Order: sequence, then structure tokens, then C-alpha cells
Amino acid sequence: KLYWDRSHYDSPEAQTRALARSSTVYVGNLAFTTRSTHLRHHFQHLGPVVQVHIGLDRNKKTPCGFAFVEYRHRIDALSAVVNLTGTKLDGRVIRVELDAGFKPGRQYGRGS
Repeated sequence: KLYWDRSHYDSPEAQTRALARSSTVYVGNLAFTTRSTHLRHHFQHLGPVVQVHIGLDRNKKTPCGFAFVEYRHRIDALSAVVNLTGTKLDGRVIRVELDAGFKPGRQYGRGS
């Protein structure tokens, strides 16, 4: 089931189209101490990482357990989903899913 990000996509179809060409993955269940350098190191062996965006608490601006990793190539993002889901990073078993792509503002969680 697709979570429709209403604040960044006009419709579920628009998000699905973005997902079909995306080279970005969502990484969940991160330790709050995980930094972008840790993520880059963990993900770059599958292909060139363009950028890492750490999820932040909207009010405190502190890490809140998720991130987006942008690859240069879609095939590397797909490989990350298959090969890195369930691996450990900073003592936590992480979840990796293909994402429709990072847009400014998405680094803030869905919470209030």
C-alpha cells in the first residue's frame, strides 16, 4: 500500500509516476545518533551516493530516526532496497524502501 504524501504530491498518481523513475531510498528505524557520514558509508558500496538527507524533528531540528539517500542511478537504489533492508547500522536494524524522491520539507517527519 502506498502512503500518499499529500504535502508534496498533488495526487497518488503523481507520486507513483515519481516513484517509477526515482533513485532515492527512504531509510527508517535509524538511531537518533546516526549521521550522514554513517549512512553514506553504509550505502555507497552499492553505487555513487549523490546526497543524504537526515530526517529532523520539525520543532527541535534534531535527528528523528529516518533519512533519504539519493543515488546517481536508479538501479543502485533498487539494489539498496534488496540488499540493505534488515542490515544493522549503528546498532539498529534498518528498513530501506524506494522513495518517490526528496523534496525540501520532507526531511521533517509527519508528526506534529
